Amino acid sequence: MQEHIKVPQDRIGAIIGVEGNVKKAIEEKTGATLDVDSESGIVVVQSEADALKALRAAEVIKAIARGFSPEKALRLLDNEDLILDIMDLSVLSDSPADLKRIKGRIIGKGGKTREVIEQMTGARLSVYGKTISIIGDAEQLATVRAALDMLIDGAPHGAVYSYLEKRRRELKRSRLESIY
Repeated sequence: MQEHIKVPQDRIGAIIGVEGNVKKAIEEKTGATLDVDSESGIVVVQSEADALKALRAAEVIKAIARGFSPEKALRLLDNEDLILDIMDLSVLSDSPADLKRIKGRIIGKGGKTREVIEQMTGARLSVYGKTISIIGDAEQLATVRAALDMLIDGAPHGAVYSYLEKRRRELKRSRLESIY
């Protein structure tokens, strides 16, 4: 299995890491081989043995490329329930001003909205370039996606926070019911 991933130039260093430690960690945990071309920004993920682990390695590379720290991205290898979901905002608008407004609503003043979404859902968000990336399990992704859609559609932040609080209570209740 072989996959080619285009990585923004400013994220190549994060993929390699200090003295190659991030690249080494990904290779050791997955058994895949990473070939990083610093000039072109292409990362080639190869694995002869385990295609599934190679796909996970590719997901980690994509997560780092979309702005996640290597530590957050490497969580994808530690928990098989975690999924990387990338939303392309350029399909919503071609206008740079619109994209800036949408990203601003999602990040919030001083990063507050992004932080609240992360705290209420347990998922991790990265707003980078023309994308919003989410790392979380299936329930977390559904909740975050709904909250992001509300923000993109212009819902007041208070309404989004209320929705997140309601979903958190519902999920807690359903988890407790499944235990007992």
